[in-house]
Amino acid sequence: MRARVLVTGLGCVSGVGRGVAANWERVRKGDGAIRPLQPPAPDGIAAWADDETGAPSLLGTVDPERLRRLGKLDRLSAFALEAGLEAVADAGLLEHPTLARRSAILLGCGSGGNATIETAYERLFGAGQRKVHPQTIPSSMVAAPAAQLSMLLGVHGPVLTFSGACASSAQALGEAMHMIRAGRADVVIAGGAEACLTRGSLTGWQSLGVLASDTCRPFSRDRRGMVLGEGAAVLVLESERHALERGARIHGELAGYGASSDASHMTAPDLEGIAAAIRAAHEDAGIGFDTAALVSAHGTGTALNDPAEAAAMHRVYGPALAHHRVIATKSAHGHMIGATGAIEFLLGLVALNEGIAPPVLNHLGPDPDCDLPLVLAAQAFAPEVLVSSSFAFGGLNAVLVGRRA
Repeated sequence: MRARVLVTGLGCVSGVGRGVAANWERVRKGDGAIRPLQPPAPDGIAAWADDETGAPSLLGTVDPERLRRLGKLDRLSAFALEAGLEAVADAGLLEHPTLARRSAILLGCGSGGNATIETAYERLFGAGQRKVHPQTIPSSMVAAPAAQLSMLLGVHGPVLTFSGACASSAQALGEAMHMIRAGRADVVIAGGAEACLTRGSLTGWQSLGVLASDTCRPFSRDRRGMVLGEGAAVLVLESERHALERGARIHGELAGYGASSDASHMTAPDLEGIAAAIRAAHEDAGIGFDTAALVSAHGTGTALNDPAEAAAMHRVYGPALAHHRVIATKSAHGHMIGATGAIEFLLGLVALNEGIAPPVLNHLGPDPDCDLPLVLAAQAFAPEVLVSSSFAFGGLNAVLVGRRA
């Protein structure tokens, strides 16, 4: 019998708040974080993480000398470290000997340290300086968050970074599950981070023509596009044997993972590729398509993605789709790119345990091309299964299946 992979720790930071409790409370209540950007950012809207919530960053609790050894921290790394610290503390593994011997870190990031890169370019090309900060390269690497988290926690096992655009952290979680199943680690700290709310990055996204001018309206009529967010989400995964031996608290199970590539178009989703990933995740988890599930949709609010995702769900689930409930938390925390798969799975797992499906926000009315059993007001719903989907640019698809604790 295949070993179960359990979730024993949760941590996150987003525009909705700092920490899992704050994020869940606001998402459950339908209190989103999308708002106008502040100067000197370009005109537009986003969901950024700030310090106005009154909840200090967990990095303030770390010995300054330990932080100094990590080098210059881009905002990307700061988010990853904060979420990672919360997750490992929640799992009761801080300073645990397992971290040094039988643990790994797998993080997903859609891009590297945007702020560090842009500051260097401003000095070089804008101010005409001949040199940039000496830590520009190590601070801006896409691998920096995972490396710095390993240094902070003392993890000596494999430390890997996945960069699959919007599917990055879902890929990291799925591959972490397989690493534990294969017996290569007892504990894997997995998730993702993103910090793309910089002037250069935002301008690139705006030029692509996919950002909404008002807000994120997944599966709604009159939707205008996606809204960027930032932050990180990290989960601690453990083999069932290891978790039970140490008496860990269990948040749930990561039971299945399906991945596919559309091999079709860089930005337009493909129905067959999406459906293939959903089917593969169900098959990996051994869960039937007619088993009632909370479906955490990719739900970007874009013209192309939402109808393709809705059509794929109808193709996979058929009439059984009526027994599921579909949520789309990007309407609250924005599209967190490399972190979005992890925070959506995390919030979905909390929703399973609480027996409450959080609402899809900003909905203006049904779109006949997006006919789904959407949760438009928080409702009691307590299935055993969570299906969390991420469908990325490049046609990279990753779907995770969770079970309630």
